[in-house]
Amino acid sequence: MIQTMRWFGPADPVPLSAIRQAGATGVVTALHQVPNGAIWPAEAIAERRALIAAAGLDWRVVESLPVSDAIKRGDTASWDEHVDHYRGSLRNLAAAGIDTVTYNFMPLLDWTRTDLAYPMPDGALALRFEMEALAAYDLFVLQRPDARDTYPAHLVEAAERRHAAMGEDARARLAAAILAGLPGSEESFGEAGFLRALGRYADLGHAALRDNHRRFLQAVCPLADELGLRLVVHPDDPPFDLFGLPRVVCTEADLATLFARVPNRSNGLCLCTGSLGADPANDVPGMIDRLGDRIGFLHLRNVRRTGPRTFHEAAHLDGDVDMVAAMKAIVAVSRRERRRIPMRPDHGHQMLDDLGKTSNPGYSAIGRLRGLAELRGLEAGVAGSVPGDARPDAAAVRRADSLMVVSK
Repeated sequence: MIQTMRWFGPADPVPLSAIRQAGATGVVTALHQVPNGAIWPAEAIAERRALIAAAGLDWRVVESLPVSDAIKRGDTASWDEHVDHYRGSLRNLAAAGIDTVTYNFMPLLDWTRTDLAYPMPDGALALRFEMEALAAYDLFVLQRPDARDTYPAHLVEAAERRHAAMGEDARARLAAAILAGLPGSEESFGEAGFLRALGRYADLGHAALRDNHRRFLQAVCPLADELGLRLVVHPDDPPFDLFGLPRVVCTEADLATLFARVPNRSNGLCLCTGSLGADPANDVPGMIDRLGDRIGFLHLRNVRRTGPRTFHEAAHLDGDVDMVAAMKAIVAVSRRERRRIPMRPDHGHQMLDDLGKTSNPGYSAIGRLRGLAELRGLEAGVAGSVPGDARPDAAAVRRADSLMVVSK
């Protein structure tokens, strides 16, 4: 694997020097200052690349180039303009040497959690999602119309008790966690704005969202094919519907359908072991094996499921995802595909000196450093037990110091 870490740009509390000291050879980043739906300027891309290169690191993977909600909704008034702008960003990124572009197709919110500082037994802090807490917020704070139809009766009753027992501070923390928006914050919502945004999705079901996803990819993948770019979709996080919003990238069947409907080589996957692992029905190591030719980027993290649709971020090697089996599958795919796949340790516990520091939730330095070190060691440890030729092909040797995804 090619070892990278996420960096949110010059305002990130974790500097590039810390990422390099962690042992990563590259970063994945984005131009968070550019509004969703606008073109990423070539000058801004070049400036970011130069800043990263000056720190002795490489930038080949974008995370993320946001797909606007107008595209996700299929808004006829602005769809053509936003898609044209997306194509423009792809052209500028490819010209600058970027070859992998991450995106998601989750309506309104990126990853959603109900607690950004869940205490672990060792004193570290983790991210947590609890459906009962989300229902309490949705039903009794946000008061979304028709929200009761979204939840079974027993969950409505539990959520009502939960809300009644919460003080104002607890309710404020819950709201802040849910409405944190995207890390790096391309967009965020207050409650009134969130309700209005939800209303714009009122008539959009799963089939329509899938059609909009297909239509978007059919519009941009031919250009991505031409440019040698790989567009990798991040699975929905958590992998189930929230706030009555449909989610359509949750399971292996979802992904298989997506790749069948848009077979372009550029249509790929950012495989996130934590997002997929939050659903016990997902066979993560098996998905790596079966979808290996589509995987262009890896997010490696673990989750501990503690109830129905309830989980927290575990240490990278200590959770319900069999990370040893997942790593063996990754090594096998790399050898089969004869390419090195970019990865990053996704999310980490806030721990040690970082407990007193401000950081983007899940992206403090030390927890991710620990995760990267553990995953690096795990890869080395399993490499000898995986059948296949460990020697990369000549193209991979020539590009060993880059994040280029070598196509077959």
